[in-house]
Amino acid sequence: MEKIRIDIPDPVNYILKKLNAAGHEAYAVGGCVRDALLGREPNDWDITTSALPSQVKEVFHRTIDTGIRHGTVTVLLREGQFEVTTYRIDGIYEDSRHPKEVTFTAKLTEDLRRRDFTINAMAYHPSVGTVDPYGGLRDLSEGVIRAVGVPAERFDEDALRIMRAVRFSAQLGFAIDPGTYLALRDFAPRLELISRERIRDELIKLITSPYPETFEVLYDTGITKVIFPRFDEMMACPQNRPSHKYNVGLHTLAVMQSVPPTVRLRLAALLHDSAKPEVRTVNDRGWDVFTGHHTAGAAFAEKWLREMRLDNATIADVCTLIRYHDFLFPKDEAGVRHAMNLVGDLFDDLLLLMKADSEAKSDEGKAWHLPVVEQIGTLYHAIKERGDCVDMKHLAVTGGDLIRLGINPGPGMGEVLNTLLDEVLDDPAKNDREYLLCEAAHLASEIHSKG
Repeated sequence: MEKIRIDIPDPVNYILKKLNAAGHEAYAVGGCVRDALLGREPNDWDITTSALPSQVKEVFHRTIDTGIRHGTVTVLLREGQFEVTTYRIDGIYEDSRHPKEVTFTAKLTEDLRRRDFTINAMAYHPSVGTVDPYGGLRDLSEGVIRAVGVPAERFDEDALRIMRAVRFSAQLGFAIDPGTYLALRDFAPRLELISRERIRDELIKLITSPYPETFEVLYDTGITKVIFPRFDEMMACPQNRPSHKYNVGLHTLAVMQSVPPTVRLRLAALLHDSAKPEVRTVNDRGWDVFTGHHTAGAAFAEKWLREMRLDNATIADVCTLIRYHDFLFPKDEAGVRHAMNLVGDLFDDLLLLMKADSEAKSDEGKAWHLPVVEQIGTLYHAIKERGDCVDMKHLAVTGGDLIRLGINPGPGMGEVLNTLLDEVLDDPAKNDREYLLCEAAHLASEIHSKG
């Protein structure tokens, strides 16, 4: 037992002492110990104990039976809620995710043996130090993700651990132990048994980590064949043209590394070229051509993100970024204003995606694309600084003004307002109330005469 000191919160210390005073063992356990040893702030503190759930409830007055069948009781303190779980041995995992039953045990080492990776199989008590029967401290110091015991057994029990191994590697910048890596390949097909929501959550943590390029491990181990087969097609899709130096998949990884770690930007980076394998043709010069890949990419992204159960707002944002990432507008002030109207509050993110996309090209590609991105950025910031109207809410006239002109609400009014906005996007000086009212009256007259 290592006498490394960890500063644990007062309420956690209080729970440990109360259980000890009642004659029970108790330790902080798992991810909180790992993070504290790494100098990171744990998100929460889990406690494991030799006390049975009924005994935990005798020690503390306010508790919730969170998962009492599996030994977990939530202790309610003024400072918050803390899960306390009895040492246990898991039974057979019938669904590759949850044990059919658990058996309580009096031995801490038996409880730690059932955990996924050595760095998560450590416990800590201030008077005892770190309990580390499976080499977690060694693997922390060496930067290794290693399954506890036999990797095949751990992944056979819970297939989600396959994703968790790669996710921890990405979050911590750790290598995956060779034996554990081989087991990832062997058990990757079992991810078919895991819900899309669970896989989505691990995937989001991976791609928003400090090392999103670790996504390539998912490809190398066959995991993408199960959760994102399009990426295998992207890795096999060349970009034989002077502006590119990578295949589509490697280019994608480079773009993910270059954008900030927000969910929508990292997803947009992952999916921005996802349609290239389906639209690829070769021109008469022997170059690969990807006509319309941005539109097809947005359509593919929407379909896949819905399958992964992403929320509607994130899906809409990601698809917008993909649809416009390839400079699909004139590179002048009017063109940028129209683009700002279409993209809305995402324009800053769009610039970041376009810049990252450009930087992941060949030197020749960068030499052409980066100056264009910089030009668009300069125009964008000038437009913002001047306060040009780029959306309906800043138009100098409203629907109420048009009603007072005798224009009834409905498609006709929408047509008039959109036409006025288009004029203002072309020339912001036209965002003048008197001018627009005059134009609106003229447009309404034309619509009436056509009707």
